[in-house]
Amino acid sequence: METKIVNIINEMAEYLDAAQLRQLQEVLLSHLADNAIEKKDISNSDYLKMFLEAKAIEGCSERTINYYGTTIEHLLVTSDTPIRKMSTEELRSYLVSYQKINNCSKTTVDNIRRNLSSFFSWLEEENYILKSPMKRIHKIKTKKPVKETISDEMIERMRDNCRCKRDLAIIDLLYSTGIRVGELVNINIEDVDFEEREIVVFGKGDKERRVYFDARTKVHLRNYLDSRIDTNNALFVTLDSPYDRLKISGVEIRLRQLGRKLDLDKIHPHKFRRTMATRAIDKGMPIEQVQKILGHSQIDTTMEYAIVNQNNVKASHRKYIA
Repeated sequence: METKIVNIINEMAEYLDAAQLRQLQEVLLSHLADNAIEKKDISNSDYLKMFLEAKAIEGCSERTINYYGTTIEHLLVTSDTPIRKMSTEELRSYLVSYQKINNCSKTTVDNIRRNLSSFFSWLEEENYILKSPMKRIHKIKTKKPVKETISDEMIERMRDNCRCKRDLAIIDLLYSTGIRVGELVNINIEDVDFEEREIVVFGKGDKERRVYFDARTKVHLRNYLDSRIDTNNALFVTLDSPYDRLKISGVEIRLRQLGRKLDLDKIHPHKFRRTMATRAIDKGMPIEQVQKILGHSQIDTTMEYAIVNQNNVKASHRKYIA
């Protein structure tokens, strides 16, 4: 029955505007009793629950699912309109109001737009709505400042000022592999192949891949593991008993504290990842291989991480153009 309604709406699309098409949809649904009852029994919160369950099945991380839930739920609690009747105008007005009330950046608003777009696209794919009202709300243009990387001098200063074998091993592992902090804390000792200097990690969506580390990292990892007195199979654990697996927040706090101590700007795990990608491309590694190491499904994402060294651009210009 839903397919027939969609076909009717599509055939009438060239004759009616958006508001008229919505009205036609409601009339058709109201006269098709079985279908109307089925849809009206589903509340806004039920739609959200089903969407989040679908994302979980697709392999999205708990962190991502929570972000979807928070942003979409905020829309639902601020609007009395049933999801199936939400219009483009209402959603656009919501985004404008959200930015004004929360005084947030365009990047934050665009992230919310993407989450809402994903939600309504799913509703359309599942035939709960005929057309996503988010389709006409396009990406919000934002400034893309050049994000800084960690210089060789900064890395040496951090290494020299580490008073903990664990933190030294973490710094070198992040710097040489470019892994995500969530991947780092989930590594087990048996995942590390010291002979081949490689590690099996599980990225977003539990996708397995191999990353590689250098000889310096191997030495510091060995030194750290040899100093441990616990039996936890996690590669990195807390410094004090009961020596639990180290959490993401634990890594972030230690790096931030070290950065502040050395008066270094914004030292965090993701900065190591961006730095690794930039170094690899600057030294001539093909972008496809950098993509593989970072675990990106889209090469465009890899390009956003990588910042080509301006000196290399200048040298290339002189070589090929000047």
